[in-house]
Amino acid sequence: MKRRSLAVLIGSVVALLAGGVLWLAGSDGPADAAFVVAAVIPLSQLVVGIIQELRRGRPGIDVIALLAIGGALTLGEILTAAIVGLMLATGQFLDEYASGRAERELTALLERAPRIAHRILGDDVVTVAIDAVEVGNRLMVKAGEVVPVDGVVLDGPAVLDESALTGEPLPVERPAGDLVSSGAVNAAATFEIQAVATAAASTYEGIVRLVRSAQESRAPVVRLADRWAGWFVPLTLGLAGLAWAVSGDPVRALAVLVVATPCPLLLAVPIAIVSGVSRGARRGIIFRGGGPLETLARAEVLVFDKTGTVTAGEPSLRTVTAFTPGFDETEVLRLAASADQASSHVLARAIVRTAQDRGLDLELPVDVVETPGGGISGIVAGHRVSVGNANWLLESRPESAAVSEFRRRMGRLAPMTVFVAVDDDIVGAAMFDDVIRPDAARAIRGLRRAGVARIVMATGDHPVVAQSVGLAIGIDQVLAECTPAEKVDAVRQFTEEGVTVMVGDGINDAPALAAAHVGVAMGARGAGASSEAADVVIMVDRLHRVLDGIHIAKRSRRIALQSVVIGMGLSLGAMGFAAVGLLAPILGAITQELIDIVAIGNALRALGDGQGGDRRPTLSPELSRKLRAEHDQLMPRLDAIRDTADRLLSLEPAAAGAELKAMRSFLSDVILPHERADEQQIYPEIAASLDGEDPLAAMSRSHREIFHLIDSFDRVVADLHPSGPEPADLRDLHRLLYGLHAVLRLHFEQEEELYASLDETYAEALLTDP
Repeated sequence: MKRRSLAVLIGSVVALLAGGVLWLAGSDGPADAAFVVAAVIPLSQLVVGIIQELRRGRPGIDVIALLAIGGALTLGEILTAAIVGLMLATGQFLDEYASGRAERELTALLERAPRIAHRILGDDVVTVAIDAVEVGNRLMVKAGEVVPVDGVVLDGPAVLDESALTGEPLPVERPAGDLVSSGAVNAAATFEIQAVATAAASTYEGIVRLVRSAQESRAPVVRLADRWAGWFVPLTLGLAGLAWAVSGDPVRALAVLVVATPCPLLLAVPIAIVSGVSRGARRGIIFRGGGPLETLARAEVLVFDKTGTVTAGEPSLRTVTAFTPGFDETEVLRLAASADQASSHVLARAIVRTAQDRGLDLELPVDVVETPGGGISGIVAGHRVSVGNANWLLESRPESAAVSEFRRRMGRLAPMTVFVAVDDDIVGAAMFDDVIRPDAARAIRGLRRAGVARIVMATGDHPVVAQSVGLAIGIDQVLAECTPAEKVDAVRQFTEEGVTVMVGDGINDAPALAAAHVGVAMGARGAGASSEAADVVIMVDRLHRVLDGIHIAKRSRRIALQSVVIGMGLSLGAMGFAAVGLLAPILGAITQELIDIVAIGNALRALGDGQGGDRRPTLSPELSRKLRAEHDQLMPRLDAIRDTADRLLSLEPAAAGAELKAMRSFLSDVILPHERADEQQIYPEIAASLDGEDPLAAMSRSHREIFHLIDSFDRVVADLHPSGPEPADLRDLHRLLYGLHAVLRLHFEQEEELYASLDETYAEALLTDP
């Protein structure tokens, strides 16, 4: 199509130039013939296009151009007809060129789809068609090649360029055992994967389907442009007829038709929408056509699923508590992890992973028995170690006072909890969190600034857990213990209040995604049920990309409407001048072409982000790794501050004094140096890359409060009686320890959110290794 438009443009230019040369040579007859050819070449293409539109039931606005060229030829305005033809050919070429530029990223996604795979059969490597790959096949991925199907890395680390999937330019390292998605490019040495999906069920094939759907769709704003064209044609014809009737000069009617040809309405609007779709693809946001983009721009109500959308979707061990003397938290974790090595339960995996990360020496259990819905039991170091729910462990036996008090407290908090028993005595418990995405609170704040009036979280979780997550990130309304059917009913109710967007990631979210005005699927599994039901797919697990998608949609729609207003306003003004005889047909054609160029140029702004380019991470890789390592080491130890305060009343004074001195050492020798280094070294480096005079002032204020509380605690402990704390001391110690725990937890969470916002690699680490 683009080549044909170019050929038409070249033919029109050559004929017009030939006519000009002949006219200058005094050959008026041949010159007129050349001008007629310059008009007829684009006119023939125009007639074909109009016939095709009429067959589709869409009488296009190009009928004005047909009347203008035909009228000019009829009235003997041969040069005007040639110029209008040239302007028409130029406009069509610019339109297709601009649309082609806007679709470049979508087309590139299709063109780079993998077509072959290298299957390993014994010592041989056989190249096969991508459709021949089966689940379980061992595949070789050579340097520079696209990963053919979703698979698990067998001999990592694999260094991958995932920019086509996520929009992030920096390579990502995937160790052995990690899942890699089809469509990523091997940026280093050859590695092997084991296929976990066929080509049709892999991530990239899902993207290809979405992109093809996007290219075939027409946005509502484009259809709106068609409707506007429906009244613009009668208006133009009416004004042309009125000008002719009042003046008695048909040339005035011709001038009106010429200045309205071709209308930027149908040139600029599709370009702006397609540019927005293209812009989204570069950011890892696949719009299933222009319609979802235009609707997303008008979002008023946004409904989130919780698990896997607002949270990481996989439990993370938060803390371990010991109940029995002789068993500290580390030993409880070691025993539980040893037994859980034989279990495939998701909570067991979290326990084992945490123990391995802490370098604990695990033993393989023997005589293992696993009870569905209860727990697992096995012999570890000569003792029967059981891990599971309390009722299964107790088997109707009375529970100890410590266990009873713990269960009462946890009942208020409703976290996921498992208990650990050694030789039938419960010695400890492990509590789990479904980690909130580090960008969740920031994304919610951004959505409010973007104009979303109501933000709701719908989940099947316990009300206490759901409300806790909702309060942590600033949700307006929490709907807990929702079945998939109840989610659908809620979404349908919200659609009556305004344009509703549903964001989810699981199979159970698919009906709600389909019920919303716009369904947004999270995650890189583009072939999943939720992605198939969604109108927009976020190809990377970043909640903030939902906000990016809304920004892109709003900007594209705003630019499309601006282009309409600019083009229509200038065209109507020029038509008025032409109607009263102030604009001759030739000048009118040139004026209209300038209007078209202005409208198209404005529409192409939708390809950019409006800020002079993409924001790049401002944390260096070295600093990001350093900060993450420090937080990984310190955050699990913060709850020991609260646990110490909890135990003070139950300990003998001498034991309490020893524990307080150990806590004093931890705060003075570990926490205090860390916070001072952050204040004096890390914060100045980060602040230099942020806007504002003192962008980290609030964070520094938290440091000062931490320094004050540690200093106060140090002085109280130093002043204790040698035999231990007295009752009057306990009040101050409780206040200081609980205050320190609260301030440090809040401060660390704020730092996690800050660092994740500056470096998406840091954010990914929070989710993949919570």
